[in-house]
Amino acid sequence: MTTTVYRRPIFASALARLREPRRFLQVLAGPRQVGKTTLARQLVEAAGLPAHVATADEPTIRDRAWLLQQWETARDLARTRRGGLLVLDEIQKVPGWSEAVKRLWDEDTAAGRPLRVLLLGSAPLLVQRGLSESLGGRFEILRVWHWSFAEMREAFGWDLDQFVYFGGYPGAAPLIGDEERWAAYIRDSLIETTVSRDILLLTRVDKPALLRQLFGIACELSGQIVSYQKLVGQLQDAGNTTTLAHYLGLLAGAGMAAGLQKYSGSRVRQRGSSPKLLALNTALISATLGIGFSRARADPDHWGRLVESAVGAHLYRPDRPLFYWRERDREVDYVLRRPDGMIAIEVTSARRKGTLPGVAAFLASYPRVRPQLIGGEGIPLERFLLDER
Repeated sequence: MTTTVYRRPIFASALARLREPRRFLQVLAGPRQVGKTTLARQLVEAAGLPAHVATADEPTIRDRAWLLQQWETARDLARTRRGGLLVLDEIQKVPGWSEAVKRLWDEDTAAGRPLRVLLLGSAPLLVQRGLSESLGGRFEILRVWHWSFAEMREAFGWDLDQFVYFGGYPGAAPLIGDEERWAAYIRDSLIETTVSRDILLLTRVDKPALLRQLFGIACELSGQIVSYQKLVGQLQDAGNTTTLAHYLGLLAGAGMAAGLQKYSGSRVRQRGSSPKLLALNTALISATLGIGFSRARADPDHWGRLVESAVGAHLYRPDRPLFYWRERDREVDYVLRRPDGMIAIEVTSARRKGTLPGVAAFLASYPRVRPQLIGGEGIPLERFLLDER
């Protein structure tokens, strides 16, 4: 029986790297529930190498002794002339994992062992920290992000409205016929697990209640520009603006919510700007706010915010600069920096939109930027979201 592969570009790239002569550790890094474990299983089947698969995602956090046991098991498999493959899932949950992996990898390199290693991690920020601290020059990262509209449509037959509301979590897709059950799954299996386990257990958070509140506000105000001082006023025991900026960074690293910076051409001003809050998957908004699909679709203002958030989530990647712009009452929804130039993006869910004063004002200051309208008389939203950019 042939296994269906939905994340084909990532799968093909990872498989090609695993089939190369052993050079680097390979890392699949991304948020929870985006298909990393499924991809790893399919890679094991396709690679044609003796493989050992282990996960640290257990109630009891694994330690270095556990990691060494898994590595030794894989070394035994790699004694064949073809070599072997070790897959370690949720690697960031092993305390001191990066130092242990460095030592074991260097031992294998010195001994000429043909053992290939694939690491999986559910919190990109935390995985990246461990890699950069100890494993410089020894790894390559393949970033696995939320599922796109094209992927959800291919796998589940979703239309545009379903994707805008229910977002891009494949594990929750079979539950959308029961909206309360779907929302409970998103809240319990994704939001709470990510905040309480992936973030709180793995990095220092002095105010965990504040982190949860900040995530809730990011969902409620997704697409809006909010000053840090205003956030301090809305949150209980908020601490200072530096704390809020740090917590937004943690949420972004976990693929939950981000605070986009203002584009100004000056990095100093960007860092000091009020953030534009953005939920990185519209499922998080719908499940958190509890507004049902039919009611959300009938409310033009709420639906417009979902559409703008869907576009922002489609554009956002941890390694891709995405900004907003505003001067006085002139605003540009998103400013995307790409290798081929800058793009100023305005989003509308209405059929028509007249002049775009924000884009016009932005182009007056940055004339080389290309304008782009999504929706209205511009690029149809469906076509834009189907573009795997």
